[in-house]
Amino acid sequence: MKDIHSILASLHRPRILMRAARIGAEEYRRAVHLPRLLGYGVLPRHADALMRLVDIEADMETQRTVSDPCYSIVRHVDVLIAIVGEARELRALKSGPQLV
Repeated sequence: MKDIHSILASLHRPRILMRAARIGAEEYRRAVHLPRLLGYGVLPRHADALMRLVDIEADMETQRTVSDPCYSIVRHVDVLIAIVGEARELRALKSGPQLV
């Protein structure tokens, strides 16, 4: 089984989708965005949230590539924003406190 970092490294999406996600991730707030995507209740840990988001995104990518009429680019970008935001927060936690 792949770890979350290798899964994220292998995630390749169209440049415009990823650019929108990175821009949106600047305003990412976990407590606001995650419940909308994963359901309300206790928020999962960063790695668990990322795994769930990656699964959701994989389904959306399949919808996009087969031109499914139910595909929503807005929701896809929203999920990608959450993935980028969660990955940044997880990376910040792993690197420890930063000295200025």
